[in-house]
Amino acid sequence: MKLQEIASILGCEFGASDVEITGMNTLKDASSSEVSFISNSKYVKDIQDTKAAAVIINAALVEHLPSGCVALVVEHPYWSMAILSKYFAPAIEDENAAPAQIGTGTKISPKAELANGSVVGKNCTILANVYVGSNAVIGDNTIIYPNVTIYRDCKIGSDCIIHAGTVIGSDGFGFASNRLGEHKKIYQNGNVVVEDDVEIGSNTSIDRAVFGSTTIKKGVRLDNLIQVGHNCEIGEYVVAAAQSGFAGSTKIARNNVFGAQSGVSGHLEIAPFNTFAARTGVTKNVKESGKTFAGFPFMDHKTWLKIQGKLARLIK
Repeated sequence: MKLQEIASILGCEFGASDVEITGMNTLKDASSSEVSFISNSKYVKDIQDTKAAAVIINAALVEHLPSGCVALVVEHPYWSMAILSKYFAPAIEDENAAPAQIGTGTKISPKAELANGSVVGKNCTILANVYVGSNAVIGDNTIIYPNVTIYRDCKIGSDCIIHAGTVIGSDGFGFASNRLGEHKKIYQNGNVVVEDDVEIGSNTSIDRAVFGSTTIKKGVRLDNLIQVGHNCEIGEYVVAAAQSGFAGSTKIARNNVFGAQSGVSGHLEIAPFNTFAARTGVTKNVKESGKTFAGFPFMDHKTWLKIQGKLARLIK
């Protein structure tokens, strides 16, 4: 839509040259045909380098915008971003797309459904009640067990196994709230990318990104009943046991191991080759490698064991 129309939707003044806007994105990733936003002053450093055509922003931060970037000045940028996200959300299914493409040697249950525009590679097995959404892509030699749902635009690599009941690409838990306590949905307009040689257990949920992709990298092993939040990046060969959870925008480097019911807070970065015992609660960035952690809040595993021993002696 035109930038002037966006300004009208958000109820802000507009006196710049009108341009065609193709989508929304983060300050870092936005192109010259996209709109971005800033709702927290800690991201001011990202404004100066943004290539966005326009930024939804409050009056106090306008001075930081680079020349040529249009300021869409509003009182509450996060709320306004949520309003606008609906206008760039794709249709749930693309009925005008070509029929699904199916590679040679692939076996698909007659009870499965492949939406228009989807692509399935060679020698795959797709069992009963699987749904593959519009423009979703599945690589070669992949097995999809019954009742798996793969939402539109998501990508599954080759040699993957996805067990029953798992959902890939459902909306992330994103909303804005106003002073009255009302909530406005932020439409999740990104996707999920699962790379090659990944196995995902049953009843696991992997949320699609707000913008860009939630990424599960090569060789990952996810157990049953795991939650991966929007915009997470799960690195190569990460292993996570049942009921683990990763809050949004978490970046897990390669070869980390998470015990059952462990959890990671949002927007954290975890260095490679660490182990987190069952029920570990990770609350801050981990910059070291080769360590074993336990407890909540998490600490070195040996320290945690000593504390448990002392507590046990106190009650004797």
